[in-house]
Amino acid sequence: MPKNMMDRIDLLAPGKINLHLRVLDRKLHSRPDGFHGIESVFQLISLADRISVSITDDISSSKVVSPLMQLPPANTITAAVDRFRTHTGIKAGIRVEVEKLVPSGAGLGGGSSDAATVLRGLDTLFETRLSFAVLLDMAAGIGSDVPFFLSGGAAVVLGRGEIVLPLVSRTDLYGVLLSPAVHSSTTEAYALVDRWQEDGRERTIVWPDVSELDRMYALPLSQWQFGNSFTDPLVAVYPEIGRAVEDMRNCGADFVQMSGSGSSVFGLFNDDARCDAAVEQLSSRWRQCVKFLLLAS
Repeated sequence: MPKNMMDRIDLLAPGKINLHLRVLDRKLHSRPDGFHGIESVFQLISLADRISVSITDDISSSKVVSPLMQLPPANTITAAVDRFRTHTGIKAGIRVEVEKLVPSGAGLGGGSSDAATVLRGLDTLFETRLSFAVLLDMAAGIGSDVPFFLSGGAAVVLGRGEIVLPLVSRTDLYGVLLSPAVHSSTTEAYALVDRWQEDGRERTIVWPDVSELDRMYALPLSQWQFGNSFTDPLVAVYPEIGRAVEDMRNCGADFVQMSGSGSSVFGLFNDDARCDAAVEQLSSRWRQCVKFLLLAS
């Protein structure tokens, strides 16, 4: 290793919320790859995992350490390391330590963010100077949400998640996040949406046109017409998510939404003091209640 090369880098892997998430009906919008198409608005938030990536003397070995949450042997971080090795041919030992603070299975993209952060960290650590296009290709091969986390901020996200159209991120809002004790796998959530659409229970929803998403994002919260295809189907199976939505509304949030395929629920406020008051009120009823900010990068 060259003397001027560092052997460790510490990074933050922020989570995201979906301000809007429409799952396109596969019967009307089929894709050759079999994935669901989506129309979404992603927003990076301040709640983040802490990641350290280091070079070790154990040639060709990869080790992922996660003291707060047990990870499966094959995960997004190991996938990021494997893809980086394959592309660069680097054989050095790599150790990744992750302090998981973003709840798992909550629709916050923690695993996807970890993968993107590790890719950036490895590129910096080994001074490989990979182009953004190369990193983006690696990210898309790991998971649908991973490309967004390479650019972050806010974006309209289309396709299966690989089309990312950046927005000028808002930082004038304050958020509260509730994490119900519900874990719904992405596979289950999409199956529930499929059945919901097959039964015609989404036909009454008037979705904003995809061409209007960027304009709507800049409007006051009171004028947002964003929605989430997953909310009603999941609330029907997991009433606790519905209780979180109701509690957030009762605390005076200016906009309330479930994130991703669940189960976290967030509220956005125009005023910091009202946000703090909501945190104080909700913390007495919800074990996992945190305040967050919107991030520009």
